[in-house]
Amino acid sequence: MKGLIDILDFSTEELDELIETACDIIENPADYSEKCKGKKLATLFYEPSTRTRLSFEAAMYELGGNVIGFSEANSSSSAKGESVADTAKTISCYADIIAMRHPKEGAALVAKNNASIPVINAGDGGHCHPTQTLADLLTIYREKGGFSGLKIGFCGDLKFGRTVHSLINALSRYEDNEVYLISPDELKLPSYVKKDVLVKQNIKYTQTTDLESVIGELDILYMTRVQRERFFNEEDYLRLKDSYILTEKKLEKAKADLSIMHPLPRVNEISVEIDNDSRACYFKQVLNGKYMRMALILKLLEEAEK
Repeated sequence: MKGLIDILDFSTEELDELIETACDIIENPADYSEKCKGKKLATLFYEPSTRTRLSFEAAMYELGGNVIGFSEANSSSSAKGESVADTAKTISCYADIIAMRHPKEGAALVAKNNASIPVINAGDGGHCHPTQTLADLLTIYREKGGFSGLKIGFCGDLKFGRTVHSLINALSRYEDNEVYLISPDELKLPSYVKKDVLVKQNIKYTQTTDLESVIGELDILYMTRVQRERFFNEEDYLRLKDSYILTEKKLEKAKADLSIMHPLPRVNEISVEIDNDSRACYFKQVLNGKYMRMALILKLLEEAEK
């Protein structure tokens, strides 16, 4: 059964098709208002979420479908000890497609391997977050016109940032991109991502702790928050949480057409004074995420019916 667990599950051609569908949805929303009539999406969220869960729900409703599910582990049978595998088999009896977020890496794959309906990974621990990457790709496409020849800076928590890992994987398949890795030493991009993606694909990258030294080079700045929930002790979190705060002063060195992205939620790593800057794209990402999830749901349900 086809699903989406990792962004690399889809070819670049399939990603192009999703972007084409999303753009058509934007232009012709009425044409899609009953595409999923009679279908049900199950949202299984074992971790807190605002944008991802609600955008999946909004996507399904705007396609004419319905939504069932839960928004916290304690309100599901997992609180009684039910396994992810059994939950996936159970939900397959009730719904047509699943979107699942879970704190453990690999949980979405377990669900996919046991469900009889398509499963979408809505984030599994610090591993990856492919539908956020779909939102990111549509944003980059609409802002830059394509995915090649870009200088992209990833700033903040690159160690636990599953959105960063997914987007680096996605962009690695396009030509002439250059990556800047900006983080404290404690939150560097995992060595396996550097080795398996950047080095293997011969992508030029720069690693630094100083945002201001490279901001003038960037076409895209992808900010991330330092994630309290990924730390084992509060002391380390408090020491690192304010490592990078983007302000108007720091943007003085940036290009006029820089695109500032962030998967949200933000804490304080982007000053609210930047929200009205024409370069701020993070709320555009939110809307783009809904359109790409609509396109994804359509694709997976169509394939399931073949």
